[in-house]
Amino acid sequence: MRYRPLGRTGLTVSELGFGCASWWGKPRFEEVMAVGLVHEAIDCGVTLFDTGASYSAGEAEARLGRALKGRDTSGLVIATKAGTYHAGGGRIARDMSPVAIAASAERSLKVLGLETLGLLQLHGPSIPELDAALETLAALKARGLARAVGLNSFDPAVIAHAIGLPGVDVIMVDYNVLRPEREPLIARAAAAGKGVLAGMPLAMGHTKPLLARLRGPQDLWYAARALVKHRGELKRGARYRFLHRLADRTGSQAALGYVLANTHVSAAVFGATRPEHLRENLATPGQPFPEDLMARIRAAQM
Repeated sequence: MRYRPLGRTGLTVSELGFGCASWWGKPRFEEVMAVGLVHEAIDCGVTLFDTGASYSAGEAEARLGRALKGRDTSGLVIATKAGTYHAGGGRIARDMSPVAIAASAERSLKVLGLETLGLLQLHGPSIPELDAALETLAALKARGLARAVGLNSFDPAVIAHAIGLPGVDVIMVDYNVLRPEREPLIARAAAAGKGVLAGMPLAMGHTKPLLARLRGPQDLWYAARALVKHRGELKRGARYRFLHRLADRTGSQAALGYVLANTHVSAAVFGATRPEHLRENLATPGQPFPEDLMARIRAAQM
């Protein structure tokens, strides 16, 4: 594994972070498998683990806490999110008030079994919500409840605004082969000293034919979500089928390599529900990224 600084936070993170969300956190996915993936990731040098209070119907944080129990977490950066929560019935509710953010952070610490969060992020705030939360985030840092604070947003306007805020340490943005338009924002954020986390670096698998992904119940769940919420990405992903026909790397390794080729990115955060998928992805850091492959990707992005 290789490591990069997380902006000017003083933290260093593994180039690849493990995302603890979605199917990984659901009770339908065997706990022993979920915990085993976290343990293997740690043993392979992963130091960044990203989750959220509302993830997996509110189950992901608690599962990550159980996975970390008994492990040495002193060298890990555990990141979670506040501002959204599971409201039952499959609904995600929002509350970005100062009281709710502080309560969410304290609850996350308890559930995760930690004394300090490596990173606390607001989960999809609007610009007014972000501005109103800055004092609370600063207070949480001052109390030692979080070492760094930031936000996870896929809204370019919000990210652009956050880059100019000294109280924001880290931004997490959707960046992958389908999202090259994020690159100017990422460069600006890095120039401003922000840590940059790339969410969805595998483009949610949309570069691979949908039917070719179906191997288990988790694949059916992800496929159904893609058909409901991401039809546009599925269509655009067809341009990148060549990533899965390369002789020297897998499609996932090519997608991750593209993200890591951007030196402004601190880490790419991916999820995995199979050990072989985890190992495949963890083999990516250190792989040279060929210029001709980058040229093919750039051509597909035109």
